[in-house]
Amino acid sequence: MTAAHPLSLPTSPEIDGNAPDALEQLREWATAHGVEEVECVLPDLAGIARGKVMPLKKFLREAGVRLPMSTFFATINGDYTEDVGPQLYTDPDLVLTPDLSAVRSVPWANDRSLQIMHDVETEDGSPYEVAPRQVLRRVVALYAERGWYPVVAPELEFYLVKPNHDPNEPLEPPTGRSGRQSFGNQAFSLSAVDEYDEVIELIYDYADAQNIAIDTIIQEAGPAQLEINMLHGDPIKLADEVFLFKRLIREAALRCGLYATFMAKPYGDQLGSAMHIHMSVTDRDGRNIFSNDDGTASLAHDAFVGGQQTHFHAATALVAPYVNSYRRLIPGWSAPINLDWGVDNRTTGLRSPRAEPAARRVENRVAGADANPYLALAATLACGYLGLTQNLAPRVLVKGNSYSRDRDLPPSLLDAVEALAASDDLRGVLGDKFVDTFCAVKRSEHDQFMQVISPWERKHLLMNV
Repeated sequence: MTAAHPLSLPTSPEIDGNAPDALEQLREWATAHGVEEVECVLPDLAGIARGKVMPLKKFLREAGVRLPMSTFFATINGDYTEDVGPQLYTDPDLVLTPDLSAVRSVPWANDRSLQIMHDVETEDGSPYEVAPRQVLRRVVALYAERGWYPVVAPELEFYLVKPNHDPNEPLEPPTGRSGRQSFGNQAFSLSAVDEYDEVIELIYDYADAQNIAIDTIIQEAGPAQLEINMLHGDPIKLADEVFLFKRLIREAALRCGLYATFMAKPYGDQLGSAMHIHMSVTDRDGRNIFSNDDGTASLAHDAFVGGQQTHFHAATALVAPYVNSYRRLIPGWSAPINLDWGVDNRTTGLRSPRAEPAARRVENRVAGADANPYLALAATLACGYLGLTQNLAPRVLVKGNSYSRDRDLPPSLLDAVEALAASDDLRGVLGDKFVDTFCAVKRSEHDQFMQVISPWERKHLLMNV
């Protein structure tokens, strides 16, 4: 543990959320560990943590925390989209239901605190279908109806940067323990990781306190750009962990005098940050359906890839949800521009890593670090589900440089949003209400962005047009 940053609560409870005495288990653990506060947490459409903070006694005494429905109509800059109908103005309450299997400490808090993930219901007890956690649950349930169980492993990239108090000023790499600023092209450098060992040790401490397993931490190609790989597992559990990890990493960086950013493209002249998603599917007996008994790739593997290639163009807005996201998806910057697939080929949008038959998987390399993890996993798994149920065939495997091939991802946020809005197949998996609300919020964000005049426009257009 980093001595300069003692943890307020260095452990988390392990509660059987399905047990009839789950709340009593929580009461006993929290009382024994001196817990004072509870954060009732949920992700909004952007993946921002929303909710309420209350004393432990109030949480244990009162069920049914409430939040207004407009929580899910907010744009990234805090406005509200007008295109969701009268519910924006009547703004009825939604009921938050605690998931007592997802209780974790808040190790950076001043007081001993727990954060509890919540699901969202309407007044009549129905799941609120716009809530990102529910969207992912819906997709996972469709798999379960077929006897399939998706397994995922996200890889999350981010930059450490100097504190930036003026948004008109560009970001700068931080100064490491050597007293020098970071510079690019240091991929997999151990000394580059050591430059920020205080932040990394604190990330490990916070992750241990929250029972979140880290597979590896590596230096990526950009200056002070790191990647954290997660262990594979259940999609909802992993989405929770990525959601919590983003907050955890930001808090660790702030404690060390830095910012951590998950922007897809924070620097114009450096590589962007991705959230690569590895996916496989098991049957009821736990066997990977992507492999045949003889170890070869199965028809299910091919159909899963075919689903990504057929439907992911329309799902791109869910994994590249901001104008900035499309600054990353350009040729020549180690990010895909199409949905080609290949074996161990990192230039393709879809990659089948070399692995033993039991570990055969598909890696989607399109998703950005700025994506809401629940919606990114829902999008990728939805396309795979459509491929499996529609028996779609993949395109010809690509062995060469896919960056030099034609682009087939949307070129901009608005193009991606309109493709999602027009996809009947994705609407059938994700739900009409969610798709309509998400697209309305993204159109509003795009309209707000278009009101900002960039330095490039002033530089090249002011006196020349």
